[in-house]
Amino acid sequence: MNASLTLPAETVTALGHRVWEILSGHLGAGHRGLPVASPGSAADAVRLRSEPLPDAPADDPIALVDQVGRLLREGNAHPDHPDFLAFVPSPGTVTGVLGTALAAGFAVPTGWRFTGRVSSAIESATVRWLAELMGLAPGTSGLFVSGGSAANLTALTAARDALVGTEARGATAYFSDQTHLSVPRALHVLGIGEDRVRVLPGDAHRRIPLRGLARQVARDRHDGLRPFLVVANAGTTATGDVDPLPELAAFCRDEDLWLHVDGAYGAAAALTERGRRVLAGLDAADSVSVDPHKWLFQPAGTGCVLLRDPTCLTRAFGVGLPGYLDAGTTGHDEGEVDYLHWGIEQTREFRALRLWLSLKVFGADAFRAAVDRGQAMADDIAAYIASRPGLEVVTGPSLAVVTFRALPPATGPFPSREDTDRTVDEVCHDLRSEGRAMVVGVTVAGRRVFRLCVINPRARYDGLRAVVDRVAELWRARTAPPERPGAAP
Repeated sequence: MNASLTLPAETVTALGHRVWEILSGHLGAGHRGLPVASPGSAADAVRLRSEPLPDAPADDPIALVDQVGRLLREGNAHPDHPDFLAFVPSPGTVTGVLGTALAAGFAVPTGWRFTGRVSSAIESATVRWLAELMGLAPGTSGLFVSGGSAANLTALTAARDALVGTEARGATAYFSDQTHLSVPRALHVLGIGEDRVRVLPGDAHRRIPLRGLARQVARDRHDGLRPFLVVANAGTTATGDVDPLPELAAFCRDEDLWLHVDGAYGAAAALTERGRRVLAGLDAADSVSVDPHKWLFQPAGTGCVLLRDPTCLTRAFGVGLPGYLDAGTTGHDEGEVDYLHWGIEQTREFRALRLWLSLKVFGADAFRAAVDRGQAMADDIAAYIASRPGLEVVTGPSLAVVTFRALPPATGPFPSREDTDRTVDEVCHDLRSEGRAMVVGVTVAGRRVFRLCVINPRARYDGLRAVVDRVAELWRARTAPPERPGAAP
């Protein structure tokens, strides 16, 4: 048996070239030729789940890489596709991909400055740049994490430890019913029981109601509980709405509460003048989560958490080092960070390199222009929807999210509410099955509507309009009354 974990140098080179050929084909003009999602991936998934363990090496590694390329191309949806308008797309830049490959190839350590002094410095600089781009207070800092869920958990842990301690007796948190599922999940992990989680119904604009919040906090204090946290939204997933950040910041300051802003996708709008007006008050938050893998166009798995007072991270996550790590804690420069004291990971992926390299290659102005363009495209598609008979804008545009509905026919029979809601989801399924585009249905004011998120800088105005046209065609096909027997053609 000739078992080895190495390959000949010429094979490594050939594999690298082939992988890059596949990637560059996907990242370049290939997007337009690809369906957003392949309807034929089910058979591949069944086969892959039952595939036996390979004991022997592959006969042809190049052929294996080609097979992987086909599976990735045909077996999944493509959130970087120009017509992927569902959820929040992840239209990664080529520099983000290269940064990921470089970090993985060099096995870059970033948890501990003793082994990763340069990588830690790059992360510190990139965090500082990101805070500056979003107009946050000087001294704001934080770290890169896997995404919004980890960012929210990290920030909420710091908030709990800073205000109510690790045991968190009576600790109570507040947010609206539009808040992302990662927030209640983080509170569950932190031991904040459901009986101390206050989910407030959003107002007519789907924002957390200030008066209702004040009443609930006062009531809980009277009952002996310990309010400590308000979570605000800077761009809700469903509709892109923003909570009243200046008013919430003032309230939290007066009540000695921690204000965390979940800006996983929407906080990046603060790169632009328009977005900064919408997000006024973001700089007053105690902590902010943002996902560069969304509106900053980095590969998936690139999140960031930012704190006005980053020493709260050390208080929450700092640990006494064992002897094998303690040896590297002397002789460091002022400002150096051991990121293992700022979060839950010791060995960490070098996520910061993706955004650092992208900003160095393209410059911050290119990112500002791309974010501006996403908002302009949302304006355009909302105006187009409003101009089309039979369609109606429901919400937005708000931070590049627009929702709309198809109107019932001018004459009966009128479909029931249940039938109409079901048809929205059926049309979304039809569109995805075609591979043409991906759109999702969301619930607004109790009704299902179509939702578009248009942050992808590869999206085109004519392409977005064509998607709306196709949604209208599929709606008519689903809702047209059956022809009467014997009717004239």
